Amino acid sequence: MSTRETVSKAPSTSTTTGPRVLIVDDEPQIRRFLRASLQSHDYVVLEAENGKEAVRACTVQRPDLVILDLGLPDMDGLDVISLLREWSTLPIIVLSIRSDDADKIAALDRGANDYVTKPFSMGELLARMRVALRQGGREGTETSTVINAGDMSVDLTKRLVTVNGSPVRLSRKEYDLLRILATHPGKVISHQQLLQEVWGHAYVEETQYLRVYIGQLRQKLERDPTTPKYLLTEPGVGYRFVADNP
Repeated sequence: MSTRETVSKAPSTSTTTGPRVLIVDDEPQIRRFLRASLQSHDYVVLEAENGKEAVRACTVQRPDLVILDLGLPDMDGLDVISLLREWSTLPIIVLSIRSDDADKIAALDRGANDYVTKPFSMGELLARMRVALRQGGREGTETSTVINAGDMSVDLTKRLVTVNGSPVRLSRKEYDLLRILATHPGKVISHQQLLQEVWGHAYVEETQYLRVYIGQLRQKLERDPTTPKYLLTEPGVGYRFVADNP
């Protein structure tokens, strides 16, 4: 079942004008229950049954909120959260049978806004959705998906980096480091924050990693790596990315 096919079968999406909610769950009965409940409260319902469909729906159909199961057939829901958080701040509520604290902490650390355990109360879920949507409305639902800096372009949706229109091959950690800096243009990101987000908490003192990887990025992206214009060092603090429109 594709996302497009699922959405076309939701009968009230053409007349309802409320917030757009994407349900991501591989169990049809869960999707049916949520669809009926949410439509009765004037939500527009979109559906996806796996992680790949979920990411595609978020980039094409632009929901206002995602309800996400973690046990998906093609990838872990935690990875879906990570992929979405590379370019979007849209509210994500995890709805999962997993009840261990470790799972909840992992989901929240990846960027989920809330975590609800199955079996669940629909009233509680609706209340948490209202809170998440209010927070999302204040903060904005997404960042720009393409960030430009001179002749460099970072397409967050496609995970594509180009210089003068030509793709630049980056390792996963190089890309993660660039993504974090590029999604906070003009802001200084500390050594500790970069190390924790890219390498993990155990590496927050390993600042030599950053020197090596920032050097590699400058070699690949800067016209003159010895005098960088876009990946700037803030001595003793961290690094800053300079975009065309910060």
